Amino acid sequence: MSYIYPKPGVANVEVTLNIAIESDNDAGLDIPALQDVTVQADTDVFTWEQLDASSKQQIATTSTNALTTNIVVDQASFFGDANATTTAAQAGIFGLSNDKTLVKFTLFLGETSEGVAGKTIEGNAYITGLSPTVSASSPVWVSPLTLTVDGEYTVS
Repeated sequence: MSYIYPKPGVANVEVTLNIAIESDNDAGLDIPALQDVTVQADTDVFTWEQLDASSKQQIATTSTNALTTNIVVDQASFFGDANATTTAAQAGIFGLSNDKTLVKFTLFLGETSEGVAGKTIEGNAYITGLSPTVSASSPVWVSPLTLTVDGEYTVS
């Protein structure tokens, strides 16, 4: 067995998420302070009934793909940094979402339990679902972040 074992906090083997502007060829922006990540690949199913069958019939249709995470809000990555060297980092997560910019993302799942480099999931998406919150019991700003995938995932 070769389980995916991301070793939180260990450089070069932990889960990382990078977004870049789809039309640019720069290094993009590594999203800091990931709390969790969920990869959604939901295949829709069309269902119908027939008079000559005692069970419903089903056929797979298109997929709804999304990647969701929760982040601790970092001011520079969230709102952008005018002095950054990449276009995505200059715009920030909020700017890319607000401008409805198509981004390319790369999610590195971490290394395997055998110390081998793990898989990456890539695709194009729009940033949605931002909803920063703060409270007395959570005294730092946190926000959900959804990458609504345009098309298919690529796994490498």
